[in-house]
Amino acid sequence: MSRRLQLAGGETSRTACARGVLRRGFEEKTGETLGRAAMAQRVDWCAALVSGMSAELLNSRWNTRDVGVLASGVDAQGHKLPSHAWMALRRLNWRAMAPQGVRVNDRIVRMAQEQAGRQLRSAGWRAGLTAGVLATWPADPAKRTTKEWDEVRDAAPGGRYLPSSVITSRTRQISAFTHEHGRLPGDLFELETAPRAARLLLLSACDAQQATIERHETDADRALLRLQLPTRPDPQSYRDWTWVACPITLPPTIPASAVLHLPTLRVRLGQVRVDLAYSHPVPKTARSGHRVALGVDWGLNTLLTAGATRLHNDGTITALGVGCMFRAAGVLAKQHRLRRESEHLQAKADHYRRLTGEDTSHTLAAKLRVLNGELRRVSDRRSNLNAALAWAAARWAVDQAITTSATVIYIEDLRSMEARTMGRTMNTRLSHQVRGKIREHMRHLAAEVGIPVVTVPARNTSKHCPQCLVPLRHRKAPDRPATPGWKWAMCPACGWQGDRDQGAWRRIAARGLTHQAETVTDRATGAMAIHTIVDTLETRAVVTPSNDKAGPDRSKTGSTRRQATRPAPRRRRAPSPATPSGPAGKRPEGHAHTDRPGLPRAAHRNQGVTTISTLTPGHRPRGAALGAGFHWHAHATPPRWGPLCGPVPGGARG
Repeated sequence: MSRRLQLAGGETSRTACARGVLRRGFEEKTGETLGRAAMAQRVDWCAALVSGMSAELLNSRWNTRDVGVLASGVDAQGHKLPSHAWMALRRLNWRAMAPQGVRVNDRIVRMAQEQAGRQLRSAGWRAGLTAGVLATWPADPAKRTTKEWDEVRDAAPGGRYLPSSVITSRTRQISAFTHEHGRLPGDLFELETAPRAARLLLLSACDAQQATIERHETDADRALLRLQLPTRPDPQSYRDWTWVACPITLPPTIPASAVLHLPTLRVRLGQVRVDLAYSHPVPKTARSGHRVALGVDWGLNTLLTAGATRLHNDGTITALGVGCMFRAAGVLAKQHRLRRESEHLQAKADHYRRLTGEDTSHTLAAKLRVLNGELRRVSDRRSNLNAALAWAAARWAVDQAITTSATVIYIEDLRSMEARTMGRTMNTRLSHQVRGKIREHMRHLAAEVGIPVVTVPARNTSKHCPQCLVPLRHRKAPDRPATPGWKWAMCPACGWQGDRDQGAWRRIAARGLTHQAETVTDRATGAMAIHTIVDTLETRAVVTPSNDKAGPDRSKTGSTRRQATRPAPRRRRAPSPATPSGPAGKRPEGHAHTDRPGLPRAAHRNQGVTTISTLTPGHRPRGAALGAGFHWHAHATPPRWGPLCGPVPGGARG
């Protein structure tokens, strides 16, 4: 099987990762079958050896000088260091030593060096950021001035486009250290201890003498992983290492033409989890030359609001329909309930911990163990809920782009948004949004179809009118135009009005189309972004109203036609029968049919595409009908696309 990926014209290689489980293995020498528990035990023995050597290497090199040498990218002779971490550490003669009396091969040492080298390289950037913040320490750490912000951005590596929340969190960490010790820290390595080495096997640092993986010749859904594992926790010689063959069932997300790479193994809950990397061809993405774009705006209960715009040859931009929303109020409400429960359990566990101290025989020690277990379960529920929500929202946004034939997705950059001055509850809700995960999943899914995801600055996207760029007047609702609020927007100049988020996605898409020549690509991550706004281009980032009308003209042109009087009001003409003497009921009055069941819960929810009015106090989301989405409380409003300028494959609905 060829290890090289065959690419056609207009294609590029994309590396992704899928998860799996090692359920059994076979010792090649004896033919013995290893079950799930035996496989987990032997993989854990090997991972313990690797993590121990990696932790020892991290502790010995956790200082300013060594991390600076590795971050410089050159060795003592001025030669460029290799990209692989284990090769760079060997060039610098940084060795990982096995425990006394334990025999391991060179590939086990490679995995330990690779894990330690990755963490030391990541510490280099954090050390530079900490040094920049310390060199420009402000007079008031809680609130920097404009001049102090410019100084810290110039001193930090890549600080010009760095989110302010990253600098603020580092400032808070230094302030906590100062409050505890009465002085500023010298560097990152005084502020933080050496990171913990995870118990995992990075088989990507090995070669065929330690591990191999091959796809089945006839069944593309199966693969065989061969690796050397110890037969005891402290192998004394090479005879204590044996080859184990592990069949793997590949998930359907891995294409049949993909090239498999050596995975990462880790033990969790008695199972061997496999992070299987693979490469496959995908269409190339373009930074510019786009005509149809999807704009995506963030929200709170309305998590995503999206719509498509088209750039015409004369430079005008029109909206393709009214857009649609992904509402997740119910999921977020459940997430906040779990958060409050986690905070309550954590406070109770901290109180028990203070009472018990280090005494394991204390009467509250057993209750503390129970609380810690419950905390882990609640944390897992929160993580699973956020992961499901992020994936569903990203899948929905990419589907909207595919449906409207959009070649690019523009999304506002809210990495620097800090939740302040909006009350304790609202600040907490905004701080727990999963925007980063959604954006990451969106890039992952959009890359499969060759659609780039570009972040644009979020300045004034909800403040200015999408048709004339005049500041909007925000009101409570359209039926309450005199009540100040934030949800409904009205333009005093051109008369445009609509939901605040509906205007924001128009501004985001128009800004991206006019600034697409300013798109830059990060070489390290491949992420595309528009960092600056050009005033001359911003003046053209307006959405021209469409002249197409949604229906016939219903304007009144004459007097109202006289209506004939009705002989009876709009109700059942026959009176209700008298109450029977038996247990039978009576026929109901009104238009309701006697055989019609009650309306589903979804019929009572406020699900308009645009907000009509605010919800009543104490409202609780009632959720979607069964089968309407991945969760009872998560659902997407159906898109109502208007007339398109060109044919859209697959119909007009998403």
